[in-house]
Amino acid sequence: MSQPLVDTAPTLEAETSALVDAAVDILRGRKVAVLTGAGVSTDSGIPDYRGEGAPVRTPMTFQQFLDDLDYRKRYWAGSQLGWRRFDTAIPNEGHRALAELELAGHVNGVITQNVDGLHLRAGSQRVVDLHGTMDRVRCLRCGQLYARSAIAKRIVDLNPWIAEASATQLGPDGDVEIASVDEFVIPECANCSGVLKPDIVFFGEFIPREKFIEASALVQKSDALIIAGSSLVVNSGIRLLDHATRRHLPVVIINRGITKGDPRATLKIDAGTTETLAALRNRLLS
Repeated sequence: MSQPLVDTAPTLEAETSALVDAAVDILRGRKVAVLTGAGVSTDSGIPDYRGEGAPVRTPMTFQQFLDDLDYRKRYWAGSQLGWRRFDTAIPNEGHRALAELELAGHVNGVITQNVDGLHLRAGSQRVVDLHGTMDRVRCLRCGQLYARSAIAKRIVDLNPWIAEASATQLGPDGDVEIASVDEFVIPECANCSGVLKPDIVFFGEFIPREKFIEASALVQKSDALIIAGSSLVVNSGIRLLDHATRRHLPVVIINRGITKGDPRATLKIDAGTTETLAALRNRLLS
């Protein structure tokens, strides 16, 4: 992992810079838990769900995926095309800033609603992936786990034509819209021929209980909470905010635009997460 860039100051507007100074005053000397959402990964080329310019989405539900072969074909075909770009995404300075703050002892761990794995690639050691991760695939019948890269290779072997297809508008979960899937062949579990599903939480699914317990424990062992790049529309984020505010922990929210947690924040910074987290790192490590 790269050395902290404590001698580099991101360009911030004066108002934002003053708010970062205020955040430093709040957070210095505290063990900080961090909750991140899709806004943290936009500067890595992965679009947000709800931010300005976000694509209009009609996400597939878990029940649709489970009950309908055509839905599964559409998901896997689109996900295969999106995976090429999703898998090559590179952590941005915001991801690296959090990893460096953890290494220095300021950050206690990262709880993320993202499925892109970029916090781990950036060097974060303790990451709770609330919604799973796209680099694993699970059999819904026997529970066998596969590397996503291995399943991607099987998809190409079964559907040679897809290697020439092009991805258009990438979605936040690494999928794209695809026009026709009639000829698409879905890989099955090599162990039991069961249905394979990326190891992520679909719309209509619940976050695994053990994941939320792990996330709650991280907040419990921390003295403050940063929420970065999340509008807090998803219930899991609000529940973690509730957990922090019940303990009277200071909460710093970094997000472009309004979030559902703004009224309860100790401090709200309405700015991009990359430059704000980098500035926060520089000042805490200086």
